Amino acid sequence: MNLQDKRLDEYAALLVRIGVNIQKGQTLVIACPVDCAWFARKCAAAAYEAGCREVVMNWKDDALTRMRYLQAEDSVFDVTPVWQQEFYNNYAKEGAAYLVISATDPMNLAGVDTERVTRVTRATGRDFAVFYAGQMNNSFPWCIGSVPIPSWACKVFPDKSEEEAMDALWEAIFAAVRVSGKGDAVARWQEHTARLAARTKILNDYRFASLHYKNALGTDFTVQLPKGHLWMGGADVSRAGNPFIANMPTEEIFTAPDKETANGVIYASMPLVEDGNIIRGIRFRVENGKIVEATADEGQDVLRAAITVDEGASYFGELALVPYDSPISNQKILFYNTLFDENAACHIAFGEAYPCIENGENMSREELGAHGLNYSITHVDFMIGTPDLSITGITADGKEIPVFVDGNFAF
Repeated sequence: MNLQDKRLDEYAALLVRIGVNIQKGQTLVIACPVDCAWFARKCAAAAYEAGCREVVMNWKDDALTRMRYLQAEDSVFDVTPVWQQEFYNNYAKEGAAYLVISATDPMNLAGVDTERVTRVTRATGRDFAVFYAGQMNNSFPWCIGSVPIPSWACKVFPDKSEEEAMDALWEAIFAAVRVSGKGDAVARWQEHTARLAARTKILNDYRFASLHYKNALGTDFTVQLPKGHLWMGGADVSRAGNPFIANMPTEEIFTAPDKETANGVIYASMPLVEDGNIIRGIRFRVENGKIVEATADEGQDVLRAAITVDEGASYFGELALVPYDSPISNQKILFYNTLFDENAACHIAFGEAYPCIENGENMSREELGAHGLNYSITHVDFMIGTPDLSITGITADGKEIPVFVDGNFAF
């Protein structure tokens, strides 16, 4: 077996055994593009070897998705088929593990009517509510990983041939997920998650009342944190008590803001791929937690559609800390894929908040809202980290603690 085959097998096993941490007798649902069926089979083999009850496939296809948005009858964008509702919601209720293989053309929906995309988001948010709620509160284990496809690889490496671009993107992904082909990926991930846990503890011990962000790009805003908030990072734990890692790669430590307390100006430091479009030069002005002004140098209509999907979409649900000096950032690659780009820089998400609060996983939506956490049918990460980003934590008694200095953790 050559090195590439060893790395592919190691990567598939990593996603299954550490990512979703499949348990004996548990069902695994794999969402995967048809172009990547060969890799889905590797993941399925790893799952069955671990004692998986059944592997169920949920196939995706860029070409058919684009055709549907451009040519389907208008009425179909406000409904979801009953079988899809039952598929997502029933497997969520069962506690099945969910693995997403993320691989798509960043420009797949360029030129598509943004209203149609927004309507689909609203329909799926409504009809897959059980699934999305379970995902947000870790009722079932889930993990997102990626493999290259030509359209994506050529966007990331436009000066290379298709074959060279695919090879380069594979190398970048293997580096990001700590896969070497030597069989040590599990040990390296255990070390990595332990480091994240140590920093998470430091942040939780400070019990900051608010944070102040500032950099030369123009970002200058403050935001309060809910009482009893929790910082999280690395491994999550499912309701069944089993650890899993939702994103591979992951470099972030995150929490939820107090919904109505952000004020100031925020500049995105990297492009955002959203709904098959690229948005560049994002700028937000925020008052009392709400985005009151949103502009972009490119894709402004897509951006404004994204923050108006529902009322909560114009408020923030996540604050994530990622050191500028990290394995992904140091590759100096724009992946045009949020899974990677969000782990190359500090980021914020508009939309739904994870229940990052004491006993949050047992709270109702109304109870979480009473603690200041945002609710929305969407959750979109955008990157704000820069080499000069400073973040200052302010304690309840007014003491200022450096959290980030020059783009990296101060501790």
